[in-house]
Amino acid sequence: MPRLVALLGLILLARAVPAAAQSPIHRCIGANGGAVFTDQPCAALRATPVNPAAPAADTPAPSGPPPVLCATSVDELRQSVIDAFTRRDGVRMGGLILWDGYGRGAAIADIRALTALMKQPLLAVDMPAPSASATASLGEPPHEDGGLVARAPATAPDQLILHTAGSDTDGASSTWRFDIVRQAGCLWLRNAN
Repeated sequence: MPRLVALLGLILLARAVPAAAQSPIHRCIGANGGAVFTDQPCAALRATPVNPAAPAADTPAPSGPPPVLCATSVDELRQSVIDAFTRRDGVRMGGLILWDGYGRGAAIADIRALTALMKQPLLAVDMPAPSASATASLGEPPHEDGGLVARAPATAPDQLILHTAGSDTDGASSTWRFDIVRQAGCLWLRNAN
């Protein structure tokens, strides 16, 4: 019996020691800019914590659904493209593109083309209306000259056209076409070149 009690005591001690020995790991950025992982608070090492401090207890929890980070309207999509070019942010521009269905080679080629595109100054962003023939109704009364009256398009544009300053020294501009695709409640760009 004394051996059983001693064995049970050792087992309990063995289980308690690792739990007591575990301390939180602090992730910090050191003075030299390198990552530091330590069991001491970052301030003790004169380093900056990577994870910001937890919000104060009196800070209300966010209510409602999380914000949508994709464009839900054509105007938002257009503005996101302009913002990406303003910041020369190829990652943001790539985040606006629908990559579904791309093969590896096609994706790599488009990423390279996108990287080159982002280096050029943006001159204009056009969003042409769908063709009038697609929106004109054949049952409309003829116009005075005998032609059909075309209605103003009631649908959103189906393409976004970027005009950038060319990389040539002759000043010629480049034109890049993207189809606008709706998927999962968001508007995306798909390369149409």
